[in-house]
Amino acid sequence: MCQHLPPCPPADSVGREAARLVAYHPEQGWGLLCNGVVFFDDTGELLPDGRSLVPAQAGPAYAGHTGRVQVGAPASAA
Repeated sequence: MCQHLPPCPPADSVGREAARLVAYHPEQGWGLLCNGVVFFDDTGELLPDGRSLVPAQAGPAYAGHTGRVQVGAPASAA
C-alpha cells in the first residue's frame, strides 16, 4: 500500500505512470513505480497482475528511436 501523500495512482488507472519511482536500473532499461508497475525504456509496461502493455507507437519523425540517450554520440552531418 502506498504511503505517499498524496497517494500514488493505482496500477489500473490511466495516470499510473505518475506514481513515484522506487527503483531504477537505467543500465538494464527498466524502473519500478510505487504502484508495482514496471516500466521499460521503450515505453512498454508490466502491470502487477501480469498484464503487459505494448510500447507506444512513435510517429515517423521518431522511427527507430530506442528511447535511450547516447551520451557523447557524434552529431549527424546536416
